[in-house]
Amino acid sequence: MQKEIIDVADLDCIYLTYDEPQKEEFWLKIQSMVPWAKRVDGVKGSDAAHKAAADASDTERFVLIDGDNMPDPEFFNLQLAIDDSNRPAQFRWRARNAVNGLMYGNGGMSSWTKTFVMNMRTHENSDGTDPTQVEFCWDEWYWPMHDCFSTTYPNATPFQAWRAGFREGVKMCLDRGAKPSVDEFVERANKRNFDNLTIWQSVGADVENGQWAMYGARMGTYNTMLSGWDHTQVQWFDSLKDLWDTEFAGMPNADMQQHCEHIGVQLRNQLGMPIADMSAEQSKFFKRHYKSNWYNQGPMVKEIDVIRRIEGW
Repeated sequence: MQKEIIDVADLDCIYLTYDEPQKEEFWLKIQSMVPWAKRVDGVKGSDAAHKAAADASDTERFVLIDGDNMPDPEFFNLQLAIDDSNRPAQFRWRARNAVNGLMYGNGGMSSWTKTFVMNMRTHENSDGTDPTQVEFCWDEWYWPMHDCFSTTYPNATPFQAWRAGFREGVKMCLDRGAKPSVDEFVERANKRNFDNLTIWQSVGADVENGQWAMYGARMGTYNTMLSGWDHTQVQWFDSLKDLWDTEFAGMPNADMQQHCEHIGVQLRNQLGMPIADMSAEQSKFFKRHYKSNWYNQGPMVKEIDVIRRIEGW
């Protein structure tokens, strides 16, 4: 099997932005770090935005950076080993979350092929099946990778933090995109998603707008599992902005914190979620020790291969 070694620096790099508060500041830093980077801005719909990014790329495989993400400079010195076994794959590397310390694919850098993106039908362009309505990740050629090469900053404003938490609060409830019943929730929830979800809902009081992120995560889960809200609305940023403007804009922090605690009680009692109302000091302690022994193992190492090795299956 012939292997092709691709320098990341030889790939087009697309900075994909929408309404992120830091997007101009980050764009200046990314241009300094990656002088060949291009930018796609303001395209509505996740599927449409990714297609616009693919269209902007002159290379078949390209790197994508989200609007609230800051890459580690060393990523652009790496090489990707491509052969027939992974040529069709789309790679999503982990990002460190500045709010809660989580390290997983959310907000992380990715590498796509133009062919895959132009043929996919997801989010607002979904074919109507559960796995494609609010995510990309259930396609067999969408590969979560083990290593972490960037930091995501989803908390510049209360709305940005709330929306980031709310979206994850919805999506991590689902079983391959399908909403489980309340009775099925704990059994059908992916264990790693469930763990990440409870961290979103518990950690972050030590950073600016971190409480809003926790509140959003709790509200996303509550609305999905314990109300009649249509969870597929999470695919549209405009729908979330309308929800924010109607219910949360202008809410004093003290009222938000009180409501956040109230929602937490309901999530514990009705869904069995082991979430905590952590203080700023407790959040700092958690993040200091969470994955303190982490190290990268190589840009082509898949997350699932490391899990198999650790868990012995």
